[in-house]
Amino acid sequence: MKIFEKYYAEFASLIIFAVYLLTLAPSVTQIDSGELAAVQAIGGIAHPTGYPLFTIIGFLWVNLPLPFSKIFLSNLLSAIFVAASVTFFIKSSYLIINNYSLITAKTSKSKRKGRKEILETKIDNRTAILASVFGGFILAFSKSFWIQATSVEVYSLHLLLLKLIIYLLLKVYFMPDNESNLKGWLYTAFALALGFTNHMTTLLILPGFAWLYFNRNKFDNNSLLQIGKMLLVFVPVLILFYSYLPIRASSNPFLNWGNAVNFENIFRHISGTQYRVWLFSSFDSAGKQLQYFITSFPSEFAYIGLLPAIWGAINLFKNKKDIFWFWIINFSFTILYSINYDIHDIDSYFLLAFISVAAFASIGILHIFLLANSTAKYEKFLPHSVTIIVLLLVVINFKKNDNSNNYIFEDYTKTMINSVEENAVIFSYQWDYFLSASLYYQFVENYRRDVIIVDKELLRRSWYFNQLEACYPGLFKGLEKSKQVFTEQLQHFERDEPYNPQIIEQYYRDLMTNFVSEKLKEGEFYIGPELFDNEMKSGQFTLPAGTTLVPHLFLYKVVKENRYYEAPLPGYTFRETDFENKYTENLKNFAAIVHTNRALYELQFGFENKAALYTKKAVEISKNLRLPVQLQKLL
Repeated sequence: MKIFEKYYAEFASLIIFAVYLLTLAPSVTQIDSGELAAVQAIGGIAHPTGYPLFTIIGFLWVNLPLPFSKIFLSNLLSAIFVAASVTFFIKSSYLIINNYSLITAKTSKSKRKGRKEILETKIDNRTAILASVFGGFILAFSKSFWIQATSVEVYSLHLLLLKLIIYLLLKVYFMPDNESNLKGWLYTAFALALGFTNHMTTLLILPGFAWLYFNRNKFDNNSLLQIGKMLLVFVPVLILFYSYLPIRASSNPFLNWGNAVNFENIFRHISGTQYRVWLFSSFDSAGKQLQYFITSFPSEFAYIGLLPAIWGAINLFKNKKDIFWFWIINFSFTILYSINYDIHDIDSYFLLAFISVAAFASIGILHIFLLANSTAKYEKFLPHSVTIIVLLLVVINFKKNDNSNNYIFEDYTKTMINSVEENAVIFSYQWDYFLSASLYYQFVENYRRDVIIVDKELLRRSWYFNQLEACYPGLFKGLEKSKQVFTEQLQHFERDEPYNPQIIEQYYRDLMTNFVSEKLKEGEFYIGPELFDNEMKSGQFTLPAGTTLVPHLFLYKVVKENRYYEAPLPGYTFRETDFENKYTENLKNFAAIVHTNRALYELQFGFENKAALYTKKAVEISKNLRLPVQLQKLL
């Protein structure tokens, strides 16, 4: 029992880690997974803001001589980070509870009737530990928190550093007044700097940090001088780790997002300039994101997990207002900032808000245990109810986060690459489903390095041309003039100089059309279905004169002659998985729609048997597919 009381947080995190292992992805998943795994494996530079600490730690970890694939090791590292973050959350909750005086009013039995005396009841150590641990379980098995532990993501390390910052902050905040606390604040400044070297949304903790700092130190010359000393730790750490970007960029690695070789590029990359278009874009987008948060928030904790959080918030307000407001500030500022970021994968930006809710839940669980200890009637029932809440949370959220047999993004990516000829070009912007994953398979596992894969949207960035030349030497041969006139105009936009958006857009479209024309002289050219369904129909992307498209498994092949073209039959399989979300559903829909168009193409040339094969495969992989009438009879 003594060893448990000493290492209670570590023991709880080991249990959590064991559950995380059951849901760990063996392969790449959606969005940035492939890119981040590739960056860690080869020591490249990731998308803004660069994440140097994440990259350095990952590089050292995945290149250990261990008998696992590098993608699995990257995913495993995320599980370690998230489980470790719960350790610091539990320790933080214990710190709060250990400095938490339960204030009650008791009627005095003295002659002066009606007089009440205020009593402060200290909480015994066992109750404090149990409340902290169960609060940690509620956080660990909440939906968006758990998903960070299943595959490689920068938010896994972000959670660890965020909880480390909060733990050190609370530790120095609760330090006795007669003790010197400068060292504690310097340690906190160091952790805060580490947070910013991984993810810039560490700034979301700053308002709460300031609240506790000035609540403890007052707003005077001494507290401001101490901030100056903290900055002497904070700034060098930032400079040290972010120097990785120009040092590594100077060697021109295959993955060199932003090409941070000079101050202009470094600043643009670290500040995330290219993403500002989605930040504070409009009241409508903020309203949409707020509505999304409100509707999805209860399901994060499977609804039932909110019950102890609500009770905890009420009791924390009654008994320890300074900490109550700390968590309320964290929660509120996180929501107010995040709803102004108009991106579809916004859930991760709400993580500090979810941590705040779990902190309230720890206090709610504490009061459940205190009520059980003081009332014989509830002595057994109430503690068991806490266990039931945690178990229900695990059961309900397990399937939503179970990536243990999720190979669909690997299968989709490899099947797509294998469907094209040697040295073919694939032109797409399916980042979340294919492009990110392809970076890992091509540049880490050396899978079909001959195939040229170009991100259509990244062509809007001048640095991307440098990366493409490093990956595919001579790619823009014959396109020097188109490339030059476009990048010259583009740099005016990137430098916030006067620019004409219509001219930039026209040069961009010309470059894409010329790119297709030039590459067709050398080999085969394919475009993603999203270009066909969106840009081509709206006129934003135009094929060279005399060319057309033919459906080709997951892609469309650019051809010059109006004749029949063979394509691979849909004999591939997506390995079965219980994991489903909007990304897996969209991926299947992309494939099913191209299959449907290929079936129509086969019918056009009289190949009914082939058309039936494509139709059946389309129906098999997509539940919501609407088949054209002429294909329905083939089933």
